[in-house]
Amino acid sequence: MQNPRLKTKFKDDIAPALREEFGYANVHQIPGIEKVVVNIGLGREVAQHKNTKVLESAQEELATITGQRPVLTRAKRSIAGFKLREGMAIGCSVTLRRRRMWEFLDRLINVALPRVRDFRGLSAKAFDGRGNYTLGIKEQIIFPEIDYDKVDKIKGMNITIVTSAETDEEGRKLLRLLGMPLRK
Repeated sequence: MQNPRLKTKFKDDIAPALREEFGYANVHQIPGIEKVVVNIGLGREVAQHKNTKVLESAQEELATITGQRPVLTRAKRSIAGFKLREGMAIGCSVTLRRRRMWEFLDRLINVALPRVRDFRGLSAKAFDGRGNYTLGIKEQIIFPEIDYDKVDKIKGMNITIVTSAETDEEGRKLLRLLGMPLRK
């Protein structure tokens, strides 16, 4: 089986460039991508409408986008103002690793993000201090796998890219070299 395109690019071009720029003595110090977590939160919609179809459609769409079955996320505690009970399903999440992670990132960078309306690049400030990057997407329909006619409701999602970088500077450089369109 052939390696994903982005993984090959990382091994051949990006890892040597990072090693040279940051002066790593050991190959294992070079930051890489460990996992990608895709999350759709539907808290209010599920709690107020008691509509399980919204949750089911979110699961189907997330499975179509990522190629992996999502796991339900549940409320940790009850919040009366939101009509939310502890243990109630409020969203779904997928953790991608290895081959699926590289293929998803490739599709995200090269296909989905360019389809965002009025796209001017992603914020370079959305790092968490440890080199991990989180971005929010307002519409799931930017992914070409989603059939626009079958979408009942526009849903947003959070995508977290977990890296082995020690600092935000290393993580930022890694994502820029991978082709992530970060603003200056």
